[in-house]
Amino acid sequence: MTNILIIARKEIQEGLRNRWVLATTLLLAALALTLSFLGSAPTGNVGVNRLDVVIVSLSSLTIFLVPLIALLLSHDAVVGEAERGTMLLLLSYPIGRSEVLFGKFFGHLAILAFSTLCGYGAAAAALMATGAQIGAASWMAFASMIGYSVLLGAVFLAIGYLTSTLASERSTAGGIAIGVWLFFVLIYDMALLGGLVAAQGHAVPAGLLDLLLVANPTDAYRLINLGSGNAGALSGMGGISEQSRLSVPVLTAALIAWTVLPLGWASFVFSRREV
Repeated sequence: MTNILIIARKEIQEGLRNRWVLATTLLLAALALTLSFLGSAPTGNVGVNRLDVVIVSLSSLTIFLVPLIALLLSHDAVVGEAERGTMLLLLSYPIGRSEVLFGKFFGHLAILAFSTLCGYGAAAAALMATGAQIGAASWMAFASMIGYSVLLGAVFLAIGYLTSTLASERSTAGGIAIGVWLFFVLIYDMALLGGLVAAQGHAVPAGLLDLLLVANPTDAYRLINLGSGNAGALSGMGGISEQSRLSVPVLTAALIAWTVLPLGWASFVFSRREV
């Protein structure tokens, strides 16, 4: 465990030195503040809680941006160090390969969690400064959104690590990472929508719908944060949530599985990879 923490601290220090922490925090904060003030501007006329509108806006931002940041952080974590020769030096110390992989993962997850908390927290602080009346339920939903945003980031960090252990070159890993992002964030839902249109109004079996939703971690995240309460009414996801039998614990377990399985596979591949 000590070795994992040492490697994690090394990744955090490199993130600070390479300006990854600063860049991701500023990017998330800038976009969150923009969405908060522009997206919640009309709510005074319609009586909608401003923080609920912010949750919907930030959840949509998270689906596009956080997976991309996670993949950019992790896609060359193994293959990049192998190309530079630093991985061979690192493995010359009395440290296991799994400890190296998990240490890197937790270091990158800490960077992502810090950036998300500070970036989205800035939007909430700015909203409080305007004197907006916000209920306890909305604050709970906002805190939940941040937690699940970090979990979604962990999913794509794990996928990035799997890509990095399977690829033989950094350029290949980068191309695969972009392809993974396009598939899960854009192509999958477009294909799903096309399938529903092709069904010509026929009802999709509930079991099949549930399977299709958990097969994409971004859809599971979307259903958790936008499928119930005021956010569900604002986002239009409430209807899908009513048709689905997936509960929040099941969706959470699906996201955890999406993290553990690729990371475990990456550890298995890395243990047999020549450096």
